[in-house]
Amino acid sequence: MTLLLTVYPRSPLSAQDTSRVNRPAALLVRPDTSHLVGPMGAFWRSFLVPGWGQSATGRHTTGAVFVAWEGVTAMMTLKAQQEANYMKQIGSSNLKAKRQEVQDWLVLWVFNHLFSGAEAYVSAHLQDFPADLKIQAYPRGIGISLPLR
Repeated sequence: MTLLLTVYPRSPLSAQDTSRVNRPAALLVRPDTSHLVGPMGAFWRSFLVPGWGQSATGRHTTGAVFVAWEGVTAMMTLKAQQEANYMKQIGSSNLKAKRQEVQDWLVLWVFNHLFSGAEAYVSAHLQDFPADLKIQAYPRGIGISLPLR
């Protein structure tokens, strides 16, 4: 008899009946997420062109910083390479140090792409996070407030 009751209960339990639950209208309306960029889409955008994924997720200032750093690292890599070529032509003893400088700027250039992609990936995950979250320091701890609508 116990086996029969566990396989097929006679009537559904009232706690399992979700057809009679009154849900607030706010929970039934889903937010419009058609304009949101997916995390991998934002990652690839910023990996290819730093700042593009940040701009697509609405973080224009952060995107501008990545674009500016991209310009600095690209131009410094090219400048250091030209200086290394000149030092090679004249037979300078500082050629090894200048080649190291070229490599350093090139590494920073590559890491800008990687870091920009990672930051865009995280930003895309957090783009529907409420902006009204506030964290304050108090004498005996930290206070967090999140207004509910």
